[in-house]
Amino acid sequence: MVLDIIAVVLCYLIGSISFSIAIAKWVKGIDIRQHGSGNAGATNTLRVLGKGPGIVVFFLDIAKGVAAIFLGNALSDNEWIPVLCGLAVIIGHNWPIWFRFKGGKGIATTVGVIATLALVPALCAGVVAVVCIVLTRYVSLGSLLFAAFTPIFIILFDYSLPLLSVALVICAFAFIRHRTNIVKLMQGTENKLGAKKGA
Repeated sequence: MVLDIIAVVLCYLIGSISFSIAIAKWVKGIDIRQHGSGNAGATNTLRVLGKGPGIVVFFLDIAKGVAAIFLGNALSDNEWIPVLCGLAVIIGHNWPIWFRFKGGKGIATTVGVIATLALVPALCAGVVAVVCIVLTRYVSLGSLLFAAFTPIFIILFDYSLPLLSVALVICAFAFIRHRTNIVKLMQGTENKLGAKKGA
């Protein structure tokens, strides 16, 4: 029980490491949350700092999700602990204790979590998201579709109550964190991938 709690807390602390904030500070001496969309994530890093830093942040954020699941499996035999660790690392990314609880939207970290817990559902949802982004150039829409389709594909291919439960919570997080993007999508003012801000 103690190890279970330690695992979840450690994963929250790992999630709270914001690579977007750290890399932006290192590369340009800026707080990424005061530029672009104001989001501490891979997409905003791409827009503000360019492809290189954006790709690095994307894969490091995925790595946080992967690490959390491995840590949960290593410290506990309880099937709920790895999924709770996955949830904790995403919460840490979104509301990081090290950065006054203002972080990113958690999609890249979610990809790492879901891909490690349930590879086939993650791949299927990922295909939907990538096709959407390629066709529309809306990263936010692709992210929302990934979050929405993941529970569906888990039911179809890799069902377990802990896994479905955490997928539904993650989906809710994604829609809550993207609420301003949803409004912009409905208004037709959402930024497209590759477009300058405001274009």
